[in-house]
Amino acid sequence: MNNFVFKNSTKLIFGKGTISSLAAEIPAGRRIMMTYGGGSIKKNGVYDQVKAALSQFSVIEFGGIEPNPTYETLMQAVALAKEHHIDFFLAVGGGSVIDGTKFIVTAMLYNGDPWEFMLNPSKAQHAMPFASVLTLPATGSEMNNGSVISKKATQEKLAFAIAETYPQFSILDPEVTFSLPKRQLANGVVDAYVHVMEQYLTYPSESMIQDRFAEGILSTLIEIGEKVVNDEPDYDLRANFMLSATMALNGFISMGVPQDWATHMIGHELTALFGLDHGVTLAIIEPSLLRATKEYKKTKLLQYADRVWSIKHGTEEERIEAAIDKTEAFYRNLGIKTKLHEYNIDNKSFDTIVDRFAKRGWKLGEKQLITPDVIREILNGCL
Repeated sequence: MNNFVFKNSTKLIFGKGTISSLAAEIPAGRRIMMTYGGGSIKKNGVYDQVKAALSQFSVIEFGGIEPNPTYETLMQAVALAKEHHIDFFLAVGGGSVIDGTKFIVTAMLYNGDPWEFMLNPSKAQHAMPFASVLTLPATGSEMNNGSVISKKATQEKLAFAIAETYPQFSILDPEVTFSLPKRQLANGVVDAYVHVMEQYLTYPSESMIQDRFAEGILSTLIEIGEKVVNDEPDYDLRANFMLSATMALNGFISMGVPQDWATHMIGHELTALFGLDHGVTLAIIEPSLLRATKEYKKTKLLQYADRVWSIKHGTEEERIEAAIDKTEAFYRNLGIKTKLHEYNIDNKSFDTIVDRFAKRGWKLGEKQLITPDVIREILNGCL
């Protein structure tokens, strides 16, 4: 196990009816900006619950944050917040709204063009306080400090994180997921699953607790995933789904372990260029990436095959291939297509994607062996 320092400062408030606790969690007298997305919270009752809980506060609203939050939209929120002297932010939505709010609260205290800290995250130092009410389990953004932002002008999608972009608290009521469409639920299951895989499926580091924790989340998502997507809403299923997505990326399973994240980095390019849902890009990229890297992921792939999919017979190569096949089948059974041609995407964009990684000088993966040439191989395997 590698050395590590762990701290997660987010207070998690989980369960039925917990949105009403908002007023007790926010310091009195704060001027609040409430951020949200396309307006679904006004249809499912979440908006009314939040507004009722904040009735004693001065609240300015900023809606319209996109599913892949853009710099251009978020800068409008920054300008509005400065105009109204906002000193607390509340993100009400899924990972995109929470990610976008992390950018807003950091940009509020940044002297210069905030896109600078997206290009060089070390430039971001401080952020204003914020909290979240989660409506879509997927990204884990409600209990981590990471944020992914797009810029329409340059078709870029980049990430940043600083210590002060952990939400002060996050409210998770599984009942708010009852109105979610199948597409969003499926994307959320895949996103949570791949978050775990990025931290688990690398190489052995004698991190026994983290391995078992990761395998438990993966097994849970396999057990409940199709039911969450296809069955009538069930509180316990949705509660386990919601908590799985949070625990997948709040730092608990990453303590002392190597991490990959190449699936995400390559997937971001597909979103930036073609507007594909984030969960979709992960389902497309990951199976091909695992095949391209199976030589140095071999030991953990065999462990994954055994412990998660109960694949115990056949040669090592056969067991690895069977595990990758089962993973891809799991995504497809959720209703997500896993090949680029199914989205009318061919290899014409591959040069652009590969060139971007080459220009950034990025070598991806837990061993930094995923060079631009390997990225091309991965993309070809997605066709």
